[in-house]
Amino acid sequence: MTFPHSRSGLSSSATSSRATSRADNERISIYDAVDSDSAHALNAVKDSHPGPRHDDEEALVEKDMIEHRVPTPHSQTSIIRASFWIVVNTLATIGIVFTNKAIFSDQSLKLAQLTFAAFHFFMTWLLLYTLSRPQFAYFSPRRTTIREVIPLSIAMSLNVILPNFSLAFSSITFYQVARILLTPTVATIDYFLYRTILPGNAIVALVPACVGVGVVSYYDSLPSDDANVKTTSSIGVMFAFSGIFASSLYTVWIKSYQRKLQISSMQLLFNQAPVSAFLLLYVIPFVDTFPTWSQVPFNRWLMILMSGVFAALINLSQFFIVGQTGPVSSTVVGHLKTCLIVALGWVTSGRSVGDKSIIGVFVAVSGIISYSVVMLQHTARTSK
Repeated sequence: MTFPHSRSGLSSSATSSRATSRADNERISIYDAVDSDSAHALNAVKDSHPGPRHDDEEALVEKDMIEHRVPTPHSQTSIIRASFWIVVNTLATIGIVFTNKAIFSDQSLKLAQLTFAAFHFFMTWLLLYTLSRPQFAYFSPRRTTIREVIPLSIAMSLNVILPNFSLAFSSITFYQVARILLTPTVATIDYFLYRTILPGNAIVALVPACVGVGVVSYYDSLPSDDANVKTTSSIGVMFAFSGIFASSLYTVWIKSYQRKLQISSMQLLFNQAPVSAFLLLYVIPFVDTFPTWSQVPFNRWLMILMSGVFAALINLSQFFIVGQTGPVSSTVVGHLKTCLIVALGWVTSGRSVGDKSIIGVFVAVSGIISYSVVMLQHTARTSK
């Protein structure tokens, strides 16, 4: 399922590099909305552990910082502005999850996932195009060849389509809790590809997070005698875990492609979003099942439009949040969104407070919060 990446007010280029790497992963989650708010700390570890290094990485990160700089909040007005965008981002994130769930609950739209993803890619490109215009000038477009970004565009498509399928066949609570696995999956891929090793305490913190997701997966997928209780089907679980792998691979590839092409994250997304939409156009006629468009009620069309608007608001607000708040604030906002979506999803699921899956929810969320605290402390120590 977020773009420009600068974090003003940091005292050194090394700290700026880590903050920008963190912001890159914030942007990666534009379609997932909240699932990589903890995973973004992984890139900071690469700066403090032995492993393959790239000479051009620091130059690329510094270029990204300068190009996407946002004024540091020194006044009360700036604090109010940052708070406003945090509220917008939180509400838009919650809105897009529940709106998409309502859209996918319509059987006539449930199997038109590729068309829906292509629409979101178009909205993303439209937002980036607007931000690149001279009136705004948030970044300068830089062209790449289609061949260069096709693999990443395919990963981007899977990063959106598989989680959307998971949401269509799962409860909101399971969908959101399962996305917590993005963090350990990214860490695993980073280890095998780049030999990046997490601190021991961080690895320990990820264990309860994974156990909690497993508990939720088991109890949420059990059939219920109460027709009002929303459960997760086995196909929903399958889409969830395959989507987590696709999102994790996409997360890792982003930095690799930035180094390879020597472009910023916004420039990269500006190139890959239309390619992703174009590739889907070839597949849509063979995969999607379309409804009779004239029979789609007006409120469904309104929801689809709202989903696109929410996606644009998430991206736009993330720019200001990344630029005007520190790493702790950004992480807290991410966990706040996760907790709110899980809580609201639980309320709307029809489950009782005594349902056993709530144990898994608390264990998983507590584990990922503990992981974030450990990583923030680790980053603070290594930046001194």
